[in-house]
Amino acid sequence: MKVNETLNKEGLHLRREFEDMRDLVEQTGELYSQKIAYSYRIKPTDEQAVKVSFTELRNDVRALATEFITRGYCGKKIAIIGKFSYHWACTYFAALIAGAVVVPLDRDWKAVDLSDTVKKAAASVLICDSDISDKQAEIAEANEGIELFTLLSDGEGMTISSLIEQGKEKYEKNPELYHNHPIDPTALALLVFTSGTTGKGKGVMLNQRAVLSDMADSIQYMNFSDKTVGVLPPHHTFGSSVMIVGHASIGSEIYISAGLRYVQKELKAEKPGHLVLVPLYLETFYRKIQANIKAQNKEKLVKVMIKLSRLLLFFGIDLRKKLFSTIRDAFGGELKMIISGGAPLNKEIVDFFNDIGISTLNGYGITECAPIIAVNHSVKNRPGSVGPVLSIDEVKIENPNEDAEGEILVKGSNVMLGYYNDEEATVAAIDKDGFFHTGDYGRLGKEGELYITGRLKNIIILSNGKNVYPEEIENELISVPGVLEIIVYEGKSKRGDSYNTIVAEVYPDSEYISKNGIEDVKAYLQPFVDSYNRTAVPYKKIGLLKVRTEEFPKNTLRKILRFKLDMTID
Repeated sequence: MKVNETLNKEGLHLRREFEDMRDLVEQTGELYSQKIAYSYRIKPTDEQAVKVSFTELRNDVRALATEFITRGYCGKKIAIIGKFSYHWACTYFAALIAGAVVVPLDRDWKAVDLSDTVKKAAASVLICDSDISDKQAEIAEANEGIELFTLLSDGEGMTISSLIEQGKEKYEKNPELYHNHPIDPTALALLVFTSGTTGKGKGVMLNQRAVLSDMADSIQYMNFSDKTVGVLPPHHTFGSSVMIVGHASIGSEIYISAGLRYVQKELKAEKPGHLVLVPLYLETFYRKIQANIKAQNKEKLVKVMIKLSRLLLFFGIDLRKKLFSTIRDAFGGELKMIISGGAPLNKEIVDFFNDIGISTLNGYGITECAPIIAVNHSVKNRPGSVGPVLSIDEVKIENPNEDAEGEILVKGSNVMLGYYNDEEATVAAIDKDGFFHTGDYGRLGKEGELYITGRLKNIIILSNGKNVYPEEIENELISVPGVLEIIVYEGKSKRGDSYNTIVAEVYPDSEYISKNGIEDVKAYLQPFVDSYNRTAVPYKKIGLLKVRTEEFPKNTLRKILRFKLDMTID
């Protein structure tokens, strides 16, 4: 492990560079010793949580990795299908240390899709949660000869717990089997199948160096606390890299959430100092807070308090924790920072959380880059941007327009090896100079911060040649009271392209609509659209407002699957 003992003016943690996952597990087990690595409740209603120290984590990983090595899993692919759990994290570390390739899959996929992906990956080991044993059986039937294990200890048959126990005996007899096992940090280690928000996903190939360098270069700039509540699914790199690897590297405890329905109670009980979320969580929190403020008729009071707080901050006096204690209590009262990634954040929402004393840092990443490319720093936050580009990366903007906007290209140690068994897609994504074409549009600011404009595949190209970025319009309207979700697209007319128009399709917040006695949702929302149109340039004006009765189709990171939308208007 390499440690930079000096910090630059923006650094908050020592930069720790680990050679491989074994180096991380061993060093953090020693560095943080009896600090808590993971905590969780076996049943959500349990009064006491199970607590696992970094030393215990290290010992369990040693045992499980030894068992995997003994079973000859080096070079084999291990599919893991389960929700975030302590044993999911153990399996992740142990498999990578053993030289296996981890294939993390979404437990919410249909059994047939999981079966096809396991077959496509040529996985020889399958580890599933006990409560999806029916899917495991169907996958096994379609993948003859695959070895089966249960992720959680309450399942039947061979479990991760039993493998750990078997591995402990082997490790005690021959610890060198684990410590001397060769690890190539540049070899294929993770095969991540993206769910795809615009179509069928691909298998992204990442090595250990990609993940470790990505975390080393980003974690140091954020004011992480000693404890968080983990809500992100681990089959996404945002969930595995940032939560499992990043938090271990700085000795931060993860309380593993039992699920969305328990989060509010868990936040109050566990009192996290920071959270790692996708924007939808933040937007939901914001709407609930605003609804409560309105219900208590305290809108004017809160606005006055925010103005007062800003004035005091100008003179170096920070009373936000005291002034907004009632609001902050919903998060446990100790929350100081939220890191958000996956989509742009509305500036109004960022400003509000900052105003109540919760620093909100937006970042940008993509699975193919392990995943972080840029992120705001705790001491250098540029709302509206996704922060400075990581020092390990070189970013350039291809074919910039008159506004200096173009496709974002990335080159660095965190860039993927390529797409699994898809040379054509790999060549199309990574050019001859080694730059990965993200498919996202953006621009670079004067101080090197990155601004995201929109997704290449989402761009609306009008008949006059003008480009409209749907995300830009969505971001303007997402904070409107009563708007739960919004998607902007070019509505297609059967009468021809000249009749196409920009559509804003909204899924309303039923709770807000009901509480405020709104009978005609479209009539209620139209004035907000009209207000936007009055200041928008002509080609960015919304021509049609549509209101949905069902939520948009999504993947498990709660990203809307645009390709599944019906975009016809007549």
